[in-house]
Formats: sequence, structure tokens, C-alpha cells
Amino acid sequence: MPSEFSSDKDNATRTPTSFGERVRLCRDLAGIGQQALASKVGVSLTTIQNYEGGQYPKGEIAVSLAGALGCTLDWLLAGRGQVFDPTRTTIEELTCESPCDAPLSRVRATAPLTPVIEATSPQFIECMDCQLTMVPMVEARLSAGTGSFETGESVERRYAFRSDWINTKGQPSSMVLMRVAGDSMEPHIFNNDTVLIDQSQTKPRAGSLFAVGVEDVVYIKMVDTLPGKIVLKSYNEAYAPLEIDTRGDLADGIRIIGRAVWIGRELY
Repeated sequence: MPSEFSSDKDNATRTPTSFGERVRLCRDLAGIGQQALASKVGVSLTTIQNYEGGQYPKGEIAVSLAGALGCTLDWLLAGRGQVFDPTRTTIEELTCESPCDAPLSRVRATAPLTPVIEATSPQFIECMDCQLTMVPMVEARLSAGTGSFETGESVERRYAFRSDWINTKGQPSSMVLMRVAGDSMEPHIFNNDTVLIDQSQTKPRAGSLFAVGVEDVVYIKMVDTLPGKIVLKSYNEAYAPLEIDTRGDLADGIRIIGRAVWIGRELY
């Protein structure tokens, strides 16, 4: 069982250097899914997936793609110049109003736009009136019930959260995003939901959600404690509480990875 679930810092914070990375970053900042982007551009979902894999668009499609993403064509295709057109008078400003919202919701604003990716650290992005903190999505897959667990720890992508919000939730430098697999936490957490885990918070708190490693499986569960035991509880009543004797043979195989501080869901 891996001893750490944090990601490689260099991979998590580097500036996008490939066309596919630039497409993904702009789409994430716009807060739209691949299917929504495909509809805006007028292409198929597979085509968008190919673009994010590195395939370049042709002709007018490239112009439409840049327009849908809200970035300049020069930066999107070649990584040159400003990310956004400073002469535009209508922009989409990134916000994160509450943990119940998606990481990035969109509002309209009317003002000249300055380049957004100008920061003292690649972990942060400066926008017009706020700072965004980038959190890596790691490949480790949380099991909620009978789900799977992937041991890979490489970074898939990064997602932006308002710094003033995420700082109230814990230690952003210790946070990662992971996917949930399984149905044991329904109706509150569903298969393929995204959970924000703060790995600096490992002390059990009754009623709180934690990512807990038990041998080679990672569970997202409510954690409670009894003398000499850790109790993992599910929202789904079809799953009985799992009591683990912390003084028995499994004690060395148990690790509280971190507390879940936010849950997100993509609508299909």
C-alpha cells in the first residue's frame, strides 16, 4: 500500500506547455465540461477529447475553439502572448461562492481584461479581484463500497479554487482532489464524484468524512471512534458499519489520509 497520496509538486504546478494542456486549463477555468465545450464549438465530444490529448484543430474550428474558451488564438495554439484578449469588454470572471457550488461558477463582468496567468508562484493564478489556488487531481481512486483503487499518483490536471475560500477549509498545500468509486455513500456522494482531501487533517472527528486507507483500499467514510476501534460508517443503509480493531493485526494497515472538506459533481 502506498505510504503517501500527495503528488509530484513539479508536475502539479508547472505552466501548461502543450496545446492539450492549454485547452484543459482554459476549459477548467471556464468551469465547463467537455460535452458543453463540444456543443459550443460545434464538434463531437471525441473531437474535444482528441484536442485535450494534443491533436490540433483545423482552420475555423481553431478560431471557434479559442472563442469558446475565451482565450487568444495565438496563446492557445502556440503558447505565445497573452492568455486573454485585453481589448475584450465582456469576460467571464471566475468565482467560488460556497462549497455547495461547483469549483468554478461563471458570472458576467464588463471591464478590460488583463492576462490572468501572472503569478509569483505557479500554484496560484491572479484574476481581476482575487487569487485562485490550483489543486492537483491525482489518479488515486477512492473506494466507497465496492469501488476500485488505483495506485497511480501522477497528476491528471489541476482545478482552481478561490484562495480566500479554500484557506478557510484547511491547508491548501496539503490538499488533493480524488474520484470516488462505489455507491456506499449515496444519496449524498455518488460514484465518480470529486472529493477535496486535506491531508493535514488526520485526527478523527465524529461525523466528519475522511479518506481512510485500509490495507490496499482507500475508503471515503464517516469516521467514529470506540475504545480500541475505528468505525467507518456509510450513508447508504445497505452497508453495515465497518469496525476495525486498532490493536489487532490490521492496525499497521490503517491510515487516515485526510479529511474531506468539499465534494463536487459533474453533470452529464
